[in-house]
Amino acid sequence: MSIFASPKFLRNVLFADAASCLATGAAQLLLTGWLAQQLNLPVMLLTGTGVFLLAYAAAVAFIATRDRLPRAIVWLLVIGNLGWAAGCVALLASGFVAPTALGTAWVLAQAATVAVLAELQWTGLRRAPVAGWA
Repeated sequence: MSIFASPKFLRNVLFADAASCLATGAAQLLLTGWLAQQLNLPVMLLTGTGVFLLAYAAAVAFIATRDRLPRAIVWLLVIGNLGWAAGCVALLASGFVAPTALGTAWVLAQAATVAVLAELQWTGLRRAPVAGWA
């Protein structure tokens, strides 16, 4: 059995999504000043997205613990992750911020991470049996 065929695949991907958001959000809130200097990103951007990421992590972890994963909600998570990835790229392309090389890497790492998570969630949705879903 491949990892993608596992009945726990999608649930594990959701937990990975929650964990990555928890780690990033916590870092952005606990190290805001230092990160703002190192990344040359606005404190308000780091704080606002940090708070959002913690709330998102809690919501995704809650969804992942349900006996039946709500298919429509998981589709919204896929769309949200793709939107976050596009937003990261748009932020860098906009010229509204002038991050350091490390700051650019920070933003692009978030974009790449959520794009991969969206793909894995989409794969999990396609392979999951419809029975047992809400």
